[in-house]
Amino acid sequence: MKIYTKYGDTGFTRLYGGDRVSKTHIRVEAYGTMDEVCSLLGRIVSEMAEVELLDDLRAECEEIQQQLFDCGSDLATPRELRPYKQTEKDVEWLEEKMDTYMHIPPKLEYFIIPGGHKIASSFHMARTMTRRLERKMVAVIEAEEAVNPVGLKYINRLSDYFFVLARLVNDRLGVSDTVYKRSAKIFRSKK
Repeated sequence: MKIYTKYGDTGFTRLYGGDRVSKTHIRVEAYGTMDEVCSLLGRIVSEMAEVELLDDLRAECEEIQQQLFDCGSDLATPRELRPYKQTEKDVEWLEEKMDTYMHIPPKLEYFIIPGGHKIASSFHMARTMTRRLERKMVAVIEAEEAVNPVGLKYINRLSDYFFVLARLVNDRLGVSDTVYKRSAKIFRSKK
């Protein structure tokens, strides 16, 4: 089997099920963005392999890559042909992880700017790319095309998860978050 098909030479590709569409089709844009997120996450996983303190997070991210491929398969499938479906359990798993990790770094009192350790910075990049993926998925929905609603919810949570991981990585590695200097306090303690 050859890796190249020459089918894309004219600017078209095929969705799962055989539909011929432009490479600028909203579904192609969406699953292409998913591929970007998954690829960046692969680079982050490689970097984390060099830091023993992050082994548990690396394993979680490897599982998330599997989930992203499920999401991409869903996005590449028009109509009701979608064989890969994420479940509410996947969303709940992300929520449980965030609930556990959110209380470990110091409490947020100011907005933070992406930065800190290079792995944390990469998680911030993954967060923003995931937000772009979410926007692409909404565009598919707005075009009245079928998308697994749990997949959209999962991607929404995933961007929050990456934010939490960026903070957790900085905390574990002893690197401070980068505070937005012009920010007023955003969280006030109740008295």
